[in-house]
Amino acid sequence: MNNLRNRVNLIGNLGANPEVKELESGRKFARISLATSESFKNSDGEQVKNTQWHNLVAWGPKATFAEKYLKKGNEIAIEGKLSHRSYDDSAGNKKYITEIVINEILMLRSGK
Repeated sequence: MNNLRNRVNLIGNLGANPEVKELESGRKFARISLATSESFKNSDGEQVKNTQWHNLVAWGPKATFAEKYLKKGNEIAIEGKLSHRSYDDSAGNKKYITEIVINEILMLRSGK
């Protein structure tokens, strides 16, 4: 059961090309914006589409893969874990970030 703790699985479409950066150490990371959508009929019988946006982070070889192969509109499947962190901005205000750190990534379809 331990492998079920803090586990996230998503299938969705990239909202933009991955933003890839390299640290001074040479290690790469990629920030990826992923949209997941679901459709349902509301109480009036109208079709409604609900889209959620997720912030993803990929490190090392996964960041290199994202940089090389992923583009806006691609449909991907990811497995990862939730990560929460905070920092103080330049004005001294505390900012909170929730993101998904990718463990596995699979490209399903290329963009439109």
